Amino acid sequence: MTSVRTAAMDLFKQQKVEDFYEIGEELGSGQFAIVKQCREKSTGLEFAAKFIKKRQSMASSRGVRREEIEREVDILQQIQHPNIVTLHDVYENRTDVVLILELVSGGELFDFLAQKESLSEEEATQFIKQILEGVNYLHAREIAHFDLKPENIMLLDKNVPLPRIKLIDFGLAHKIEAGVEFKNIFGTPEFVAPEIVNYEPLGLEADMWSIGVITYILLSGASPFLGETKQDTLRNISAINYEFDEEFFCHTSEPAKKFISQLLEKDKRKRLTIQEALNHPWIKSNEHKEENKAKEPKKRERRQLKTKRLREYTIKSHSSMPPNNTYVNFERFAQVVEDIDQMESSFVSLAAAHDSLQEDIDAMVSIYNEKEAWYKEESEDVRHELSQIRYEFRKVEAFKRSLQDDMQAFSSSLDGISNRYQERQNHFDSLRQELSNELKWVQEVMGSFPMDGDGGGYPNCSFSTVFNHDVNEALKELLNRSCGGELLSGINLDLETGQQR
Repeated sequence: MTSVRTAAMDLFKQQKVEDFYEIGEELGSGQFAIVKQCREKSTGLEFAAKFIKKRQSMASSRGVRREEIEREVDILQQIQHPNIVTLHDVYENRTDVVLILELVSGGELFDFLAQKESLSEEEATQFIKQILEGVNYLHAREIAHFDLKPENIMLLDKNVPLPRIKLIDFGLAHKIEAGVEFKNIFGTPEFVAPEIVNYEPLGLEADMWSIGVITYILLSGASPFLGETKQDTLRNISAINYEFDEEFFCHTSEPAKKFISQLLEKDKRKRLTIQEALNHPWIKSNEHKEENKAKEPKKRERRQLKTKRLREYTIKSHSSMPPNNTYVNFERFAQVVEDIDQMESSFVSLAAAHDSLQEDIDAMVSIYNEKEAWYKEESEDVRHELSQIRYEFRKVEAFKRSLQDDMQAFSSSLDGISNRYQERQNHFDSLRQELSNELKWVQEVMGSFPMDGDGGGYPNCSFSTVFNHDVNEALKELLNRSCGGELLSGINLDLETGQQR
């Protein structure tokens, strides 16, 4: 299996498909694929380019996994049959794998038949036989398609007498290996076999069931198991709940109904194999017959009803399918998906950084809590000290105001003392002047007395000495009375000196 996968991988050309093909209009789309018409530049030949959107990561659900694309390519490489679409080339880019396929431009088989005026069993078997031949080619190589349904049964060219059937879309195809059990739940509910619904081991028999459903619809225009909901449809399949309603099968041959019932067999061991289907009497009997156009008008009317019912089925089938713009949306958001994938790896490293950062944050929170407790304690002390400082400040302010009041009172008292001093000074100056005048008069009087060299009537002293002493005493008394004794300390009266001056 590894070597096959490697071969498929080697086929993927890592080049731009636009360099080799001119890409044209869209032909159809699926969930994660879109098909466009293209022209090969070197040859001018027309092909179909199937762009398959790759899944960008394991965690994503958008796109097709690489191994599934490789499996489809590997199976298409092994196929070369007139009733199966062929692979021409494979390219790969960052977002897509591009399969260059055979251009199948005739549209769906059911759409073609629904547009016909009439349809007979003979005509139906011609198309059923082509489907069987394509499936026989696959089953001979142990390849199961697993997605046989009207949308995957195309016509190569509808503008020919007998259009050629082409089986397409091998996205679900698997190679069945002996001894390897394979289970899966996939496909379109209306056409899947009971073993898929019941999640049992799968094999080639699942394709035969789908052929039985396709034949039933082709001949009647009704779907055998289709219910109101998907769950109803799956329950009908699991219970094999179908019948040949007379309204739809009143003119259908018994071999045709037997062919269908042998394919819609729950026990896959009893179900027709591809070889048994090809050799079935209904297929063999109608192999070379052509429709007889000269049949009675009533039968032509009935055939017309068959076609009408088939037309109604195809219209209903297409209208019930919601517009499939998944690929378009995927293309629109491809860059977003890629960016998300890149972000995922960034988130991993970011998560590791977050864990490391969280540890640092926890450590910092612990330190912060310790610091906060310490700061609260310190804050209480500071608040207490600040309260004391405010109290002391208010006391200083009060003392300052009291001192200012005292200084103002002292300044006023000092001004009073200065005024009083000035008054005393002025009084003293006037007294000094008066005294000076008196002294001058006394000196003049004394100068007019005759001096006795022997001392006159005062033994051992002179008259001036006695006089000076009496004058000094008189002046001190005068000054004490006038100045209150405040200025006597700085006054030294010496009449004798004064006489000399």
